[in-house]
Amino acid sequence: MENKGQKKLLIVGGGFAGMNLAREVMKSEAYQITLIDKNNYNYFPPLLYQVATSFLDPSSISYPFRKLFRNEEVRFRMGELIRIDPVQQIAYLNDAELPYDELVFATGARTNYFGNENVKKYALPMKTIDDALLMRNSLLKTLEQASTCTDPEERRKLLTIVVAGGGPTGVEVSGMLAEMKKNIILKDYPEIKNSGGEIYIVDGGSSLLAPMSEKTHEETKDVLIKLGVRVKLNTRVTNFEHGIVTLTTGEMIEAKTLIWAAGITANSFDGIAPEMRGAGQRMITDEHNKVNGLNHVYAIGDSAIMTTDPAYPRGHPQLAQVAIQQGRNLARNFIAMANNKTLKPFIYFDKGDMAIVGRHNAVVDMFKHKVHLKGFAALFIWLFIHLISLVTYTNKLRTLYNWTIAYISRDQSLRMIFRS
Repeated sequence: MENKGQKKLLIVGGGFAGMNLAREVMKSEAYQITLIDKNNYNYFPPLLYQVATSFLDPSSISYPFRKLFRNEEVRFRMGELIRIDPVQQIAYLNDAELPYDELVFATGARTNYFGNENVKKYALPMKTIDDALLMRNSLLKTLEQASTCTDPEERRKLLTIVVAGGGPTGVEVSGMLAEMKKNIILKDYPEIKNSGGEIYIVDGGSSLLAPMSEKTHEETKDVLIKLGVRVKLNTRVTNFEHGIVTLTTGEMIEAKTLIWAAGITANSFDGIAPEMRGAGQRMITDEHNKVNGLNHVYAIGDSAIMTTDPAYPRGHPQLAQVAIQQGRNLARNFIAMANNKTLKPFIYFDKGDMAIVGRHNAVVDMFKHKVHLKGFAALFIWLFIHLISLVTYTNKLRTLYNWTIAYISRDQSLRMIFRS
């Protein structure tokens, strides 16, 4: 029920940034909050690869917005933003027009194919729940196809996978696939024993997990190699067509599957002029996350690039922690604005970086790489941080149960092909 005097706050996007903003601002009665998202659920992107590799069910990492905000002072509107009119202060959705007093873009990012149309057409991205389910079905269908294939060379090609991108997503999915190949696939598909097939990870940089420490670079590469993954650095994918992955070195890899985890770009909308966008199409903001050149329009998380933070003059990394902290800081500023108090500029507190490599290997860098952990301690921290970051206790319990079963049995029973 609307109260007189409340400002209309539209939050576009229900990811890390949007969710944390909504949850904090709803503590104030100064705003009528509407959260807009093209999906009717929130989900946890860092664990998408586990859905894609059949270790988690989609419901373990997702939750419906309407149930999440039941009896709360947040309205949900399922829709897709098309453009905004910053003069009239109207947001145009695919099916409605919504006026606003304050508008926040928390629209995240999409897969960046760097203009490569063949890669866009044939590769498997991993940015959404839909992408993860598509990948799961594709991988399982390919295994079924390989189990009945009688041509040894064709079967080897079917069982070869190339992962493009050496960031956390690429490293984690490569490790998971290698563990599956070692512990699961030969049990489920005895027909493909001794059929060959390789897992490659390809990255254009000189190391995997580039933003992390040198120790992490070396340990991650060593673990993946021990798991049987072929690591190719200083190399990029230039084409993928007719089952052939072409690299910048000129090498061609026959592979049925190319998993694309090589880059992202911010979502863009009409009404935001080109000069208001910076690197990666991110909206340029001031220290309070207000979009430069616009009034009452803000951007947070992957949508924003801020150069006023002294430690990050080229903008913050596009990480979950940045989105969470910006959402919470902007919420405090909205409440401060309502009470005519001073706003607080955003300063990012780096809590560290981490990645899991295979079943029981993890790496963690904390305090700006001054503390480095690996092995069981790092694995425990990775599990704990990801578990507590899930949005509800239902998600936490379901995920913990699935992880426990998978760790003890080295297996999981989610390898079903569900067709839309």
